[in-house]
Amino acid sequence: MTEQAIELKNLSFSVKDRIILQNITGTFAKGRITTLVGPSGAGKTTLLKMCNGLLAPTAGEIMIEGQAIHTYEPTHLRRKVGIVLQSSPIIRASVYENLALPRKLQQETLPQEEAISFLEDVYLDASFLTREATELSGGQKQRLSIARTLVNQSDILLLDEITSALDPTSTREIEELILHINRKYGVTIIWITHNLEQARTLSDFTWIMQDGKLIASGDVSILEHSNIPAIQQFLRGGAR
Repeated sequence: MTEQAIELKNLSFSVKDRIILQNITGTFAKGRITTLVGPSGAGKTTLLKMCNGLLAPTAGEIMIEGQAIHTYEPTHLRRKVGIVLQSSPIIRASVYENLALPRKLQQETLPQEEAISFLEDVYLDASFLTREATELSGGQKQRLSIARTLVNQSDILLLDEITSALDPTSTREIEELILHINRKYGVTIIWITHNLEQARTLSDFTWIMQDGKLIASGDVSILEHSNIPAIQQFLRGGAR
């Protein structure tokens, strides 16, 4: 049986009278890539943020490697479960200062040699250390955001639409980078994407979400074959 990195049990989330997620139950396999697909407003980003402790569920339970999420000390949880957003915040400072930020928040320093190693992991060389981070290209900024998450040596990496604003070349480069990180470090990847082809080619497993519900999950082949009408309709229309 595949070991689980995250398990969700009857997870729900609502704001006032608005239901965002309804009774989500499922698991994310350790060391594998799972994509979350579905129309906008399906609740994908909300679910991702709950896995990182940025939001707390209204009902239900989240287990991180067999331990209830609420029992984690917040700083430890954020180190264990990293998150990269579509436009992750970049501070107006050097690439090195951006990379060192997670350590600085823990009153620690990031040796320059280690910083270079993290840059090399995302295919940027040492010359980037002294560059102004806000002047990087979109693809380079995403690489920096991913490298900054690697500084925490996270076991689980949550990705929210990280290639949606990039050109095709930068998108392919980021896709290759995520595969590299997954294979080199065995990091569990949970990746929200609206690109069905990306989901088909990169993930081991897929969750299909709609209207705050998990309507299907399993091997990525469910994106090719399903007799569930809601899924067939979704796949015909694409993940827009």
